[in-house]
Amino acid sequence: MAGLYIHIPFCASRCAYCGFYSTTRADMQDSYIDAVCHELDMRQASADSIDTIYLGGGTPSMLSAGNLDRLISYIYNRYRVSDDAEVTIECNPDDVCRAGFRLPPQVNRVSMGAQTFSDSRLRLIRRRHTANEVTRAVETLHLLNIGNISVDLMFGFPDETLADWESDIDHALALGAQHLSAYSLMYEEGTLLYRYLEQGKIKEISDELSLDMYNVLIDRLTAAGYEHYEISNFALPGFRSRHNSSYWHDTPYIGVGAAAHSYDGNTRSWNTASLDDYISSIEDGIRPCEYETIDAETHYNDLITTALRTREGLQLEHLSPEDRQFALDAARPHIGRGLLAVDDDRLHLTRSGIYLSDSIMSDLMRI
Repeated sequence: MAGLYIHIPFCASRCAYCGFYSTTRADMQDSYIDAVCHELDMRQASADSIDTIYLGGGTPSMLSAGNLDRLISYIYNRYRVSDDAEVTIECNPDDVCRAGFRLPPQVNRVSMGAQTFSDSRLRLIRRRHTANEVTRAVETLHLLNIGNISVDLMFGFPDETLADWESDIDHALALGAQHLSAYSLMYEEGTLLYRYLEQGKIKEISDELSLDMYNVLIDRLTAAGYEHYEISNFALPGFRSRHNSSYWHDTPYIGVGAAAHSYDGNTRSWNTASLDDYISSIEDGIRPCEYETIDAETHYNDLITTALRTREGLQLEHLSPEDRQFALDAARPHIGRGLLAVDDDRLHLTRSGIYLSDSIMSDLMRI
């Protein structure tokens, strides 16, 4: 079984931190969904059946109800979707709060970007919702019988204190969401936030404070009954993101739409990050993408940077004898420092190692 990802690039405005491909050209919505449906036809042979569907963006909740219904129905008509498929859509709180908002009956999971419950910090990062709308949105989703809600949070804002972050965690826990994702604020080149940083208008918090925030996050959420199953992800038992887990567990996935990525175990491909080029090429019957063939070394490195992100870690039995030995040799200094451990033939990060994961993974990769 494979996962199906659909990229919906439309946004009402661009958030100050966002490095994903998006566009404010909402008038292209109908033409874009036409093209996505055509690509779905072109990609049909890529999967025997679909286990998860994920509409990401951009802002998928900006789609009209008609286009959203049309897209979901098209997938179910063209693909064999498992009866218990996880069907996720990313939503902005203000979209959920608008009058008449509804979701197709097949959607059973919503991922919502709250980011913070401080209106001043929301304004800084150019989010278009308010803190109060997050709570209202969750209430609306409950009325729509969505019983699997994930909430995204960010920490490490300029001038944010540990008490501020603890307050955000309190608000998130009060929502009763089944899943929480939390990310350190990143300053990606080309974003508005990055320009603010370069111009001296804002200042990054210290590494020490960032580590304190991350530790508080882990302590508070695990005490509340959430599994810390991936570096940035926490779930109540039974509510892990099945779709995102496929990325971390070497499961094939199909990416449809502008800038969407795909993986079949042997090749990785990515569609053009241009709305006009994507639509015109699909209309000509050509998928506008580039490919990369994955050799043994690349596959090993991919496993290191994905599997080690998870609670289970890297299953050493899945490696060739040579790769297994290489990984264990490279891991030995980190095991000695208590940053990595081996249990039941699994190499995994310890609590102390999580915050240093990037450098540890780099040491284990074949360069």
